[in-house]
Amino acid sequence: MDEDMHEKRQKAVAKKGENLAWEEVRTEHIIQDEWIDFRRSDFRFPDGKVFGPFYSYSRSDYVVVVATDGNGDYLCVRQFRQGIKEVTTEFPAGGIEQKDGADKGKHGKECNAEMEEVALEAARRELLEETGYESEEWKHLLSIPSNATMADNYVHIFAAANCRKAGKQCLDETEFLKVGKYSAIELERMIYDGNFPQAVHIMAWLLAQRK
Repeated sequence: MDEDMHEKRQKAVAKKGENLAWEEVRTEHIIQDEWIDFRRSDFRFPDGKVFGPFYSYSRSDYVVVVATDGNGDYLCVRQFRQGIKEVTTEFPAGGIEQKDGADKGKHGKECNAEMEEVALEAARRELLEETGYESEEWKHLLSIPSNATMADNYVHIFAAANCRKAGKQCLDETEFLKVGKYSAIELERMIYDGNFPQAVHIMAWLLAQRK
């Protein structure tokens, strides 16, 4: 569809005042613990029909850090991902926790300056814990829903430049990570060869190229 046709259709929708929102009418919490709230819901559509089930979940917001050292190489970590049951290469990342001040900020679409500050603290912590590196040059690239179809949490993407070694990794008991450095050419080749398979991390990479 060309841009003119798309714009005409958008204007037609706005003129009609069409309501596209669904109304959640029933919800069952299938699993609800400290890690996840997994729900089964029924919704009323704009035409009045009720349909279900639709599945969704809530989890903590998280951060992804596109980190480069003084030579311009990218700091990545290799770890096992149980979803695809493979060891992947990706950027340092992790959930926003209470110790980052998560209770002080607002999550979801309320991504204000206070939430960005909380997310930055988490990004600093994750970079240091996972790689042993730190940076004084940070830039917030984007905060966006992690999976708008099924989840209500957000991912906060940061760039960290001129990272320097500050210590050893400090991993959780469930983390088994290996740090690697890659040039921009190597990283792009990995993406197109399917060896850098995290979709949000690829988006982070593309954003970082435009900063």
